[in-house]
Amino acid sequence: MMAASYTLFGVSDWAARLPFALSAILLAFLTARIGAWAFSRAAGLYAGLATTACAGLWLFTRITIPDVTLTLTIALAMWAFLRTEEGEAGNPVAPGPWPYLMWAAMAAGFLLKGLIAFVFPLAAAGLFLLLTGQLFRRSTLARFRVLPGIMIVAAICLPWVVLAMLRNPPLFDFTMRSAPGEYHGFFWFFFFNEHIFRFLNMRWPRDYNTVPRHLFWLLHLAWLFPWSVYLPEALHTLPRRAAAEGAAPLDRAAQDPPPRLVLGRIPARLLHLLDDARVLLHARLPCAGAAHRRGANARIALECVGHARARRLTTLLAAVLSALWWAVRDLPAPGDISRALTLNPDAYTLSLGHMKDLTLPAFAYLRTPLLMAAAAFLIGAVAAWRFRGARLAVGLATMMVLFTLAARVAMVSFDPYLSRARSPMRSPPRPRATSSSTTSTTRSARSSSMRTSACAAARCCSTAA
Repeated sequence: MMAASYTLFGVSDWAARLPFALSAILLAFLTARIGAWAFSRAAGLYAGLATTACAGLWLFTRITIPDVTLTLTIALAMWAFLRTEEGEAGNPVAPGPWPYLMWAAMAAGFLLKGLIAFVFPLAAAGLFLLLTGQLFRRSTLARFRVLPGIMIVAAICLPWVVLAMLRNPPLFDFTMRSAPGEYHGFFWFFFFNEHIFRFLNMRWPRDYNTVPRHLFWLLHLAWLFPWSVYLPEALHTLPRRAAAEGAAPLDRAAQDPPPRLVLGRIPARLLHLLDDARVLLHARLPCAGAAHRRGANARIALECVGHARARRLTTLLAAVLSALWWAVRDLPAPGDISRALTLNPDAYTLSLGHMKDLTLPAFAYLRTPLLMAAAAFLIGAVAAWRFRGARLAVGLATMMVLFTLAARVAMVSFDPYLSRARSPMRSPPRPRATSSSTTSTTRSARSSSMRTSACAAARCCSTAA
């Protein structure tokens, strides 16, 4: 995708990030569409808005990783599964194009980030079919077009895998260890080192780490902020409202088990699988996206219950950031921010590990983003105090837009420090070439030039983050 963007628009930060920006827009649209289909138009609106304006989406798209596009393919596959289960015009015998779309979406996700694109949709679908007694029926295989689906997956995935294996021999290696200096071909690297060993915490290099279990779960509230503030009220209010409305169903998910299970409960169970690994924080984004698609709860919370928690939290954050800006307003800020940071190399294998480097004097270099973030939470506090329903949702979304802009300005201040931390060591000077080694020296110079260009491109992309 990046190569196509470079071809069309030239090599630039904007062109590198365009595919992921479009993926985020499509993910928000798809989430809204699923919410409207399964619950109501209002629920779809809130679900799409929550997906667009949550902290997690910005955190996991600030660097050029394909997680948001992967989430898009997984969400599309899960929706295609539900539409296949429902059938064309309510007839499960004629599912239309949905089963083919489901298999194609999973195959596209595999090209983005590997087997995880199959694990989440197939685990959710398989568990649902098992619970409903459909898993081992011959009609299920026919309805979901399993054999044509396998052919679609093979047609999309195999050319890339086979070509990569041929260009990176040996073809097959099943070595069950990963150590410095050992490479056993693309097959071993992709399927063993990047999948099995990563999950089992055996992968090398150790450029990742695990987080404590309690942080693993608590950080979901941060990724879904500010909408996670309404989660307790939504869970508490939904049963009472459903009982008050009697036998009349609230939405499609209240009538049929597939949307309720596949969009909510089953993805929550799959998070327990990642709880055992607790390796990559952004690997939970596909499951966390299901929380946004449970938009009916968010609609009830935003329209019908009190907002004391949102009021208190946004007001407190605005006050704390304002006080922090006041405390550092007169502190000197010579040079760049690295002068005021501490070093915590043990934390750098964690997502956002560099946040531990911050000190109070470091915020003197971040006065502008501090003021922007305080203004953002002030807007959110005003919205929480004054509005309900759609106006409140728009106010909170506006708060998050300004907050993410402040975070980007802060990242630009961090960039000189982070770039130096990532820069490779300079190579020692090479001896002058003799006539007998001119060809070898020329090849080395070309290789060095390619490495220098790659490093410059990496620093260029990180600057835009």
